[in-house]
Amino acid sequence: MKPQNLPNVDADLFETPTTGRVFSATPSDHPARILLLYGSLRERSFSRLAVEEAARLLEAMGAETRVFNPRGLPLADAEDASHPKVQELRELVQWSEGMVWCSPERHGAMTGIMKTQIDWIPLSLGAVRPTQGKTLAVMQVCGGSQSFNAVNQLRVLGRWMRMLTIPNQSSVPKAFMEFDNNDRMKPSAYYDRIVDVMEELVKFTLLVRDRSNYLTDRYSERKESAEELSKRVNQRSI
Repeated sequence: MKPQNLPNVDADLFETPTTGRVFSATPSDHPARILLLYGSLRERSFSRLAVEEAARLLEAMGAETRVFNPRGLPLADAEDASHPKVQELRELVQWSEGMVWCSPERHGAMTGIMKTQIDWIPLSLGAVRPTQGKTLAVMQVCGGSQSFNAVNQLRVLGRWMRMLTIPNQSSVPKAFMEFDNNDRMKPSAYYDRIVDVMEELVKFTLLVRDRSNYLTDRYSERKESAEELSKRVNQRSI
């Protein structure tokens, strides 16, 4: 249907979303591919332990997981993007269909280690946007009482990276008390919340992954592409 009484809209590029188009893609049958990032280099990192617990849950739910070890990753722009750890991270991001970000809260914010990983993930690699349309679950671990500063910041970054951040989230207070001597998380309401978050992440990933290109298709970008194409085909000299 062409727009009526919308003189600022290019009618040839305007589209009306339909249920048929949203669900037209044939569902993939491979396991959901989830990349997990954590934000601490400590020998006993509770954000890493929480991520490892999350990975076990995801695999039990049928997902395929990868956990990126940030040790050796340089600060953003301190090295060229050809650095092996940067390349490893970017390849994992491209492989993934969803992500889990888990950071400790330090000085009321996510850690520099967490932010550095996100800073090395570009909004675009050539014609590919490596994070656009992918799902994201955010978690944090706290040294003291429960807080939500880090997950709130991670949500902002997820939106900036054009990701679909799921509604549920996890914040584990006094994380040092929540893991046993074998580095496994103890039974608790906090553990149950992580189960909830991973379950929701898998559901949203299966829902979105085959139609993310359509869901992220934008009028403004179609218009921009059409204008660039017009300039190329109508140029008078080369």
